[in-house]
Amino acid sequence: METKLTNRLEQALEKLYVAYVNHTLHPECACNCATGNVCDNKEAWKHFSDSHGSLQLNYIGKVHQAFGRKINGYSPIELLTLEATFLEGCGYELPFHHKHKKPLDPTDKEVQFNGLYAAISYLCELDNVEHVMDLIKPFTTNKKSTLLCL
Repeated sequence: METKLTNRLEQALEKLYVAYVNHTLHPECACNCATGNVCDNKEAWKHFSDSHGSLQLNYIGKVHQAFGRKINGYSPIELLTLEATFLEGCGYELPFHHKHKKPLDPTDKEVQFNGLYAAISYLCELDNVEHVMDLIKPFTTNKKSTLLCL
């Protein structure tokens, strides 16, 4: 595995970090969730599927996928997988629905950290890069301080 970050990964990590630190990350908002932040706080990505947290591309998603279209370097299926990974990491039952299991407080920092950890793991895996949060583990004493060191 590589340790050099790709441009798309570096940009995604920066956006996620800023959202976490500025308290603007929110799993239930298409503009402020992990994928929404990676997509510059725009919700265009949500039109690639019919359900928040679903991995099934709808017609629009399939067309964009087939044409090789990307948002900030990520294909529709990669964006849907990122969001599903983030939501699962936060403790949601997928696809997202008001009757499904979800965290009591989606803005809780530990809930968000767990979701971000899962999302960042997925992004690193996509680009065949060693998990960036694992690289700094020896310099931190607990999980919560890890993200703040990035």
